[in-house]
Amino acid sequence: YCKARYDGEQELRDKIVDAITTNETLFFRDTSPYEALQHKSIPELIDSKSNSLNPKRIRIWSAACSTGQEPYSIAMVLNELIPDIYSWDIQILATDICDSAIEQASLGLYSKFEIQRGMEQRLLSKYFTETENAWKVKDELRGLIAFKKINLMKPFTGMGPFDIIFCRNVAIYFDDEDRKDMFRRMAAILDPHGYMFVGSSESLSDVGPEFTPLHHCNSIFYQPHQSPVST
Repeated sequence: YCKARYDGEQELRDKIVDAITTNETLFFRDTSPYEALQHKSIPELIDSKSNSLNPKRIRIWSAACSTGQEPYSIAMVLNELIPDIYSWDIQILATDICDSAIEQASLGLYSKFEIQRGMEQRLLSKYFTETENAWKVKDELRGLIAFKKINLMKPFTGMGPFDIIFCRNVAIYFDDEDRKDMFRRMAAILDPHGYMFVGSSESLSDVGPEFTPLHHCNSIFYQPHQSPVST
């Protein structure tokens, strides 16, 4: 990950960011986090909210969402779990620092090559419409997601609280102190019962004692406000 400092025009700064940003992604990447989301996190989250003032309110953040495959995958998991989802108050915030990635993600338009990377035929038929040489996300699914440009190095002012945060395969580009600082700031805007998912090769054990790894469906995730902290 690079920090670019330039005092000139914003347009040139954005071009530098676009040029150095890696947008490698695919639908249901690594599979296991989405299985844990489906079989553990979402059911437990719904149960924990059942007696709250807003039992049908769910907020999820897909940080560094690239071209959108991650938030759309999350939205499909939610759709499969909640039959009356469009009567719920659900929003997935999908953010990235790269303008071109956010633009494509917001359009929800994917080539046949991109669709072939991780997408099941059943889900493709249910949630996408075929166009000439591409597939487009249906409006109902797209409506669950808000796309926004955000720099993870800056304060998360006005954000949260979130029930679930996905921040996968981006912190590997940060230096050690920036990485720790980012995850601590994310934990600060995570709901007390919230879940945090990171990349399959990432570990947060050095971020703080509250980041105790939890396991389900061969996936590792964190509940920093629920993990036992040694005193």
